[in-house]
Amino acid sequence: MQRLYRKRIVLGVGGGIAAYKSAELVRRLLEHGAEVRVVMTRGGAEFITPLTMQALSGHPVHLDLLDPAAEAAMGHIELAKWADLILIAPTTADLIARLAQGVGDDLLTTLVLATDATVALAPAMNQAMWRDPATQANLQLLQSREFKVFGPAAGSQACGDIGLGRMLEPTELALCAAECFQRQTLTGKHVVITAGPTQENIDPVRYITNHSSGKMGFALAEAAVEAGAKVTLITGPVHLPTPDRVSRIDVVSARDMLAACEAAMPCDIFIASAAVADYRPEVVAPQKLKKDPTKGDGLLLQMVRNPDILATIATRPDRPFSVGFAAETEHLLDYAARKLKDKNLDLIVANDVANPSIGFNSEENACSVIDRQLYETLFAQTSKGKIARQLVAFIAVRIHQV
Repeated sequence: MQRLYRKRIVLGVGGGIAAYKSAELVRRLLEHGAEVRVVMTRGGAEFITPLTMQALSGHPVHLDLLDPAAEAAMGHIELAKWADLILIAPTTADLIARLAQGVGDDLLTTLVLATDATVALAPAMNQAMWRDPATQANLQLLQSREFKVFGPAAGSQACGDIGLGRMLEPTELALCAAECFQRQTLTGKHVVITAGPTQENIDPVRYITNHSSGKMGFALAEAAVEAGAKVTLITGPVHLPTPDRVSRIDVVSARDMLAACEAAMPCDIFIASAAVADYRPEVVAPQKLKKDPTKGDGLLLQMVRNPDILATIATRPDRPFSVGFAAETEHLLDYAARKLKDKNLDLIVANDVANPSIGFNSEENACSVIDRQLYETLFAQTSKGKIARQLVAFIAVRIHQV
């Protein structure tokens, strides 16, 4: 069930005997890659201890609406924004009634009022309570508001009755939760992206670098997450916030970046959008270099080649689908095609950085993508965010053809 991978699920635990199943439900959701935070009502905490749910989820359990410690860590509004799905299991008849009336008198009902996420209910109650017209009317009202209802199942109940009202089993509920999410183009894929410039030290206060802002790489990371991928973003020194749900690794030099890339392997897709310095000073001065009048006005630096990160990754025995970038100022397509072949790439993205409207530090981009057959696909000038989504969609189609 890759559709649950990296999805954020708030599991609400109501005050019913079926709360004992919620512990197993946490395990099932985690097994499928979901991130789980648990919110318990006072009744829920009477049936199963918060400590149990904390141990299983790996996170503190949220209990009270006005808990200063919880608000400092992740306030209820932030928790409501965090969730992709709020799954309440078990959902008692009382809880259904309060949700139908829009009551927000505890943490769980307040979260439901404050969230834009899908809310799903797993009813659990006595068969007579389930059949009661008030319960059914409340459920119909909630379903008209696009709440999802999973179950209930029929069978023997804790009170000795037999009929509808049993909460679905944890495995079934995990499947139902997965159905709340569409399968995306990169669901289950691990994508490693490099971004930004590298810096090569001359001495403790000076270095060689370039004009890359990292904006394109960060936009690609965000687009890959939107497409369902697990994303590792390896970036040189930039001043950009980390996109949501992206694992970020900060590096400085080309050799640092190569080491981080190799440590991140294996992956399914490698996108090298970083502007990596081709050369570095052979010797880094241990102290700040001072002007030397005896040597005239010049400064001679002996440079050596940096390792080729893209070629190194693209020629590994377990090579991922490899995408390079060619930022050129002339002969754009010729140079890009040569780089594609020399580095054993699947695709290369070529863009003209001599054009200030789409070059380094710009907010927009335009590019051509060249494949192994040297077929060129054009992407017209637009924002880097839109270009990133177009590129990720293009890559997703190609990787499924491999």
